[in-house]
Amino acid sequence: MEAHTSVDMFAKVLENQLLQTTNIVEQQLDAEIQKLDQMDEDELERLKEKRLEALKKAQQQKQEWLSKGHGEYREIPSEREFFQEVKESKKVVCHFYRDSTFRCKILDKHLAILSKKHLETKFLKLNVEKAPFLCERLRIKVIPTLALVKDGKTQDYVVGFTDLGNTDDFTTETLEWRLGCSDIINYSGNLMEPPFQSQKKFGTNFTKLEKKTIRGKIYDSDSDDD
Repeated sequence: MEAHTSVDMFAKVLENQLLQTTNIVEQQLDAEIQKLDQMDEDELERLKEKRLEALKKAQQQKQEWLSKGHGEYREIPSEREFFQEVKESKKVVCHFYRDSTFRCKILDKHLAILSKKHLETKFLKLNVEKAPFLCERLRIKVIPTLALVKDGKTQDYVVGFTDLGNTDDFTTETLEWRLGCSDIINYSGNLMEPPFQSQKKFGTNFTKLEKKTIRGKIYDSDSDDD
């Protein structure tokens, strides 16, 4: 009998909490409606104009990005184009790849998806065989490497798959999270919670560029046990 009474009490408390929450939400909605009701026609017109202006600006920004090659994952033919591309866009992700490296093809798939989702960032790829000077200048030693360029300056690198959970089967969301950590895309998730599993095992420490370099050579990460 006592247990039954406890359950009834718990149900009653829960019901009261739900009712209180509902009341709060209703009060907030009522306040918003009242605010709108109290607005005169001029104020409503100004609010409407502000919203339209914001939409117009967002559309103009989108068109500007598209005109500069955002919204698609593109290959650039040589290092000369690289300098022009990073000069005209605020945020750029450039994949330094080699045809014979299988892991580059894995990255290609994810970058193609992200390029369509994150119009604010330009996504490029460049064959290392066609960019010896640039690879030396940026100290790119491991393939694949993503160079993350902001305001014309290389801010960070994603070297191999170490930051992506040490697996070839990482998700697009994991790469998105890693790019968000460097603020090279507008990331809406929680940066403190990497999407990949076994977070404790992998940690969130990023790869140092010098970690896996071989003097004077570009190292293929396919042969890496990571």
